[in-house]
Formats: sequence, C-alpha cells, structure tokens
Amino acid sequence: MVVKKIDPFIVGIIAALVLGLVWRAPGGVRTGISATGDVLVAVLFFLYGLRLRTTEVVAGLTNWRVQGLIFGSTYVLFPLVGLAIHPLLVPLVGDGFATGFLYLAFLPSTIQSSVTFTSIARGDTAAAVCAATFSNVVGMFLTPLYVLVFMSVEGASSGSLVNVLTQLLLPFIVGQLLQPVLGPRIRQHPKPLRVYDQGTVIVIVLAAVLDSTAANTWNGVSVWQILALIVISCLLLALILAFTWYVAGWAKISRGGRIAVLMCGSKKSLATGLPMAQAIFPAAIIGPIAVPVIIFHQIQLLVCAIIASRLGRLPEEAELPA
Repeated sequence: MVVKKIDPFIVGIIAALVLGLVWRAPGGVRTGISATGDVLVAVLFFLYGLRLRTTEVVAGLTNWRVQGLIFGSTYVLFPLVGLAIHPLLVPLVGDGFATGFLYLAFLPSTIQSSVTFTSIARGDTAAAVCAATFSNVVGMFLTPLYVLVFMSVEGASSGSLVNVLTQLLLPFIVGQLLQPVLGPRIRQHPKPLRVYDQGTVIVIVLAAVLDSTAANTWNGVSVWQILALIVISCLLLALILAFTWYVAGWAKISRGGRIAVLMCGSKKSLATGLPMAQAIFPAAIIGPIAVPVIIFHQIQLLVCAIIASRLGRLPEEAELPA
C-alpha cells in the first residue's frame, strides 16, 4: 500500500487557520505579522515581474476569452447568484449574515492568492496578474456602485486602490523593467520561488484570521449559524468553481488560461472587502456582514490550495481532469 505524502502547504494553511482562531495575539504582534505579509506580497509581485517575460504579460492581457470569463464570473455571475439566494438566506442565517453574503458577491477577486495559486498550479500567471489586478482596480468603483444600487447604502473607499497600486502594481512594474537583466537568473530557480509563493499565502491567512479573532468577529455567533454559513459558502464556491472550470474547457481555452480562469474567477477579496465595508456600512452592522466574507475567504483558500497543489503536480503535457 502506497501512502501519499501530506502536502506541507496544506498543513501550513490549516495550522495558520487553527492558530489564528485560538491565539488572541497582542496588537503589536498582529501589526508585525500584517506588516510582514505586506512586505512579502510586495516582494512576491516584484518577483512575478522579474520572472514573467513582457511578451507573456502582453499575451495574458490581450487574451480576451480568459479576461472576459474572469470578469464575467466576478462581476456578473457572482452578483446574480448573490441576489438570487439573498431572500432564501434571510430565514436561514438572519438578515445580517444574508446581507454579508450579498456584499460578498459584489467584491473583486483576490490578487495575492489568485495569482499565487495560478503559479502553484502552473497556469498562466501573466493572465492571472492582469485579470486579478484589473478586477481590484475596477472593484474600487464597481463594488460601491453595486452596494448603492442593490443594498441602498452610500459610501466608498479609495484607500484600497492606493494599496493595490503601491503594493502590487508598482513592484510588478519595477520587476518588469528589470526582467531583461535579472529575469533569466530568476527563472533558473523555480523551486525556491514556489516555496516563497506558498509561504506568503500562509502568512496572509494567519494575519487575516488573527485580526478577525482580535475584533471579536466570532462573538455571539451560534454553532448552527456557523455550520450553515460554512455549508452555504461551500455550495457557492463549488458552483463558481464548476462554472469557471467547465465553461473555460468548453471555450477551448489553453491549459494555463483555464487554470487562471478557475483561480481568479472563483475568489473574493477579504483584504479589499473588509476595509471597504468599514467605509460603506454603519459600524453596528459591519460584524455580521464581515463574517460570511471571512468564512468564504478561508474556505476558498483551503479548497483552492488543494486544487492548485494537485494541478501543479500534473505534468504540463498531461490532460486536465474533465
């Protein structure tokens, strides 16, 4: 009998989740971990800029089928599903949590984890960088607009847009400028880069859960409500994963592009969503709205980490699962 080796990446994700839930870290520690994550992400995108040939970036940006599917999943399918299930969720989990799921549906895709998981799965990282970044830039305007139209709440935040530009886009552009000189050397060492990708995700997860625990986000929430939120999140994620995977396959998109659609089109950003929620919603209702976003975020990280790890172990010439 052959025993499969446990993936250290998955173990790290689970350990970060558990540690974040049980450890009420002091404010200074949480600030330090969060700042470390910010630095790791900036360096990560600098490395993406170094390792990606400019021709690959241009090809990823101009791949309209990939970009269109990711945008459609994030800002058309997700909102439609959110609006459809909202009335059904109110009697199940309460108005606050149901509103949180609707807000979740309007959020942009993640950048860090979408691109990192695409890289781990050996997908089209250039297309993922372009799609995820574009999703967040557009989301700074489109998410508040969706909230205003469908949730009757005014307000928006530009802070997250500045963060996207300075922490992610700027390092990537600098890396691209240095790519002709340093790129060939960086591309010679894929394994250390893969370890760095995975380590960055683990730190991001730990920082996010520690912050939510310190903010008492879980106080006053019953076990049955949490179970219901987990089940709903799993069903929603499964629906979007199936849509992105099979539609990209039917559209005859390449292996790398199909992985990018799967990883970018199925995510929702906690890092963008919670700061925007603070600016958009009254303080009294931020907690219930944040809980579904947090739960969905953790589930998407865990599930997509497993999928990315398995896809990454497949030979590039191997046929993808149907």
